[in-house]
This record gives sequence, C-alpha cells and structure tokens, in this order.
Amino acid sequence: MSHRKKDTDYLAISARIRAMENRLLTRERMDRMIEARDDGEAMKSLAECGYAEGPLDAVLAQARAEVFKDMEQGAPDPRLVEVFQIKYDYHNAKTILKAQAQGVDPERLLLAGGRCDPAALWDGWKREALTGTSEAFKKAMEQARAALADGGDPQQADLILDRACYSEMAGLAKELESPFLQGYVRLSVDVANLRAAVRVARMGREGEFLRQVLLPGGNVSEQAIAAARGDALGEVFRSGPLAQAAALGARLAQPGGESLTAFERECDNALTAYLAAARRVPFGEETVIGYLYAKEQEFTAIRAIFAGRAAGLDGDTIRSRLRETYV
Repeated sequence: MSHRKKDTDYLAISARIRAMENRLLTRERMDRMIEARDDGEAMKSLAECGYAEGPLDAVLAQARAEVFKDMEQGAPDPRLVEVFQIKYDYHNAKTILKAQAQGVDPERLLLAGGRCDPAALWDGWKREALTGTSEAFKKAMEQARAALADGGDPQQADLILDRACYSEMAGLAKELESPFLQGYVRLSVDVANLRAAVRVARMGREGEFLRQVLLPGGNVSEQAIAAARGDALGEVFRSGPLAQAAALGARLAQPGGESLTAFERECDNALTAYLAAARRVPFGEETVIGYLYAKEQEFTAIRAIFAGRAAGLDGDTIRSRLRETYV
C-alpha cells in the first residue's frame, strides 16, 4: 500500500511557499549587492529578503536552519527536507576524517544544516558512540576511516562517502515515492559524474581510474560515461538536460584546457532548470522541493558575491560566476 502524501495535502504549504518566493534573491537584488559601496550596504539588500544582521557565516547558518525547520513543520512529509540535509552530514564526515588524519581540530570547519548536529557528530565520533545518524552513514564513515588508515588515499575515502551520500538520497526519494525528487537525485548523480569525467580527462587519466570514481544511480550509466573519451562526452549526454554542459565540458576535457568556470555554471543551471519546473505546479511536493533548492542556491550566490567583493573582483567577473536564479 502506498504511503505517499496526496498533492492536495500540500495546499497550505504550497500557498505559503508561493508567497515566500517573492522574497527570494532576484537578479536585480544581486546586482545591488554587487554594486554596493561597501559590505554594510550589501547586507541591507539581504535584510530586504528577510535575513538577519551579523557576520555572514552566522547569518547564512541561521537562515538555513530556519528554512529547514519551517519546511519540516509545514510539509506533510518532513522527510522531503532530509534529502537536502544529507549532504551536510557527509561533508562533515569528510571534514572530521581528514582533520583526524592530520591531527587537527575540525570543529570550526563543520557545517550546520545536517540531520545531526555537527558538534554532537564530532563528539560522538571521538567517543566511538555515534547517535542520531543512519546506519548507512555510520558504515560509510568506518569504511572511509579504514581507507585513510596508514596514509591511505583520501580520494578513496571521499568516494566511499560520496557513494553513500547519493545512495541515501536515492533511497529516501524512493521511499517517498516522489518521481520529481527521484529525478532530481538522478540528475545530481549525472552532474557529479560529468564533472568527474571532465576533470579526469584534464588530468590525462581515463579508463580504469575514471570507472573507479563514477557514481551509480544516474540517468546515464557509468559504463557509457567511462567508454566515452573526454571529447566525446557531448554525445553521451546529448539527449538530456546536461547536453549544453556536456558539450562545453567535452571541449575543455584535455590537459591544460581553459577555466572550468563556465562549465561548472552550466552544470548547476541544468539542475536549476529541472527544479524550476516546480514553479509551474500549483500545489504538491514539488513546491517544497523546488523552494528548498532555491534557498540552497541563494545561499551559494550570496557567498559568491561577498567572496568576490572581498577579493576585489569587478562586478562583471562576479556576475559571470553566478548561476541562473530560481525566480
């Protein structure tokens, strides 16, 4: 028997989200932040979108926590939020394991927003008493630690954690019986694999090495990607939403190629285009999924703008690094 919530169960939260979308960071607001005389003036533009005042990291952490809490309380099935929280747990897992290997304290590098409080995760790991995490997460951390033991390969540890992360996301999307969410996870895997294929080709390493780093669960099989030489990637992804990104990546997939900035942007734009379809749905789980992604995208854009300002980049350069907006 299906336990999937009906679209009509999302009537109330969908109406609220449509109203909240009016406060999302538009391109016009981003331009005002980019051209602001100083960071104080740029922060005022954020305040217009409902952000608090204070240091940027704290402001964004607070905003993320509020979005997740709001959606958990308002969505008929709070597990929708969990799909977007999983990656923070795995980021923190990577940070903890690498810090331990280097003998440093990871706490200031941990990110809030996951299913597990970062400080509690670090404390539980130190005491070998992890609680509040999935069994898949615990197993992946143990396997990654073993891979790092005795000077092991950090890339292998990352791969173990990445596979587990996307597997958890896919499993949860399947449990939720959400075709839209499942499509998002599959496309996310495709994006990760396309990026890996281009980077590996630029390193002059393909074949077996590429097969080891590709993730399962995408729309395009690992076998098809591994069989394509770097400059043939465009053909593999030609009929899907990553066609434009893959065509660009194929041109850059050679040692010493040009910057990947435009390629990375096209990959993210493909995800945005997929999720922006939620705006055409009057009510349903799609509205929650789309809004969660839109806020994540917004946080990334804000960081990029302030990082560009701090680096003294001109406005056009900062704009070139921004992705398509959800609104």
